[in-house]
Amino acid sequence: MQIKGKLGRRAVAGAAVALGALSLMPVGTALAADGHGQKARATGGVHERIVGGTRAKQGEYPWMVRLSMGCGGALYKKDVVLTAAHCVDGSGKNTDITATGGAVDLKDPKAVKVKSTEVLQAPGYKGHGKDWALIKLEKPIDQPTLKIADSDANNKGDLTVAGWGADKEGGEQQQYLRKVTVPFIDDDTCKKAYGSQLTPSDELCAGDIAKGGIDSCQGDSGGPLFRKEEGGGDWVQVGIVSWGDGCARKGKPGVYTEVSHFAKDIKAGADKLG
Repeated sequence: MQIKGKLGRRAVAGAAVALGALSLMPVGTALAADGHGQKARATGGVHERIVGGTRAKQGEYPWMVRLSMGCGGALYKKDVVLTAAHCVDGSGKNTDITATGGAVDLKDPKAVKVKSTEVLQAPGYKGHGKDWALIKLEKPIDQPTLKIADSDANNKGDLTVAGWGADKEGGEQQQYLRKVTVPFIDDDTCKKAYGSQLTPSDELCAGDIAKGGIDSCQGDSGGPLFRKEEGGGDWVQVGIVSWGDGCARKGKPGVYTEVSHFAKDIKAGADKLG
């Protein structure tokens, strides 16, 4: 994958997203402190956008947020965004990030843009595993929030991932939100693809491992992997776009932070941000 994480974090840094040209700067700031991300670029393993998907409809996934450093995210609270740890540079006061929400078209004049005030990167994050972070916004984005999974009951079946990242490995960032359905892959199968690079307790995998062709990609880092809750009708977030080897490659599925494993920490972090 291209910049998702580890082999390739799926984030694209360069705060000023040049939507006029629909291109972002190469992976940079968010990955600069991440040796895995740098390795991914050097080996052509950067994958961070929706591959094999379709354009999302306005209001279909209202919790989706685009972050100015070239990552995605989801509204955990109306004024708190859940994203990937590798998308941010540590914890603390931060007014440099702009979150765009409320529109599938990033150039829509009705899109809401809100500045950050503080960032909480997962405690103990060292470039792999624990790949989650929270961004506090200076004011709420008036859109529905996305519930996070607190157990692994929903880690199965068909999952959805959405973002504004590249639609092919090495491709450009997108103006319009895209989505794709990716099947859950069990840990044993995914471990055969990634070996010791995978941390099953912290991560889960999704994609078409036999054929490839569907995946998140460069620029989708931090975005949610979600599905309708088992036994109910609510959407629930089960993963965070993290890393992978290239984009949509056969035998190399996307790897996502397993949200349920960190649910208590995420809630505590959000409570801390207020």
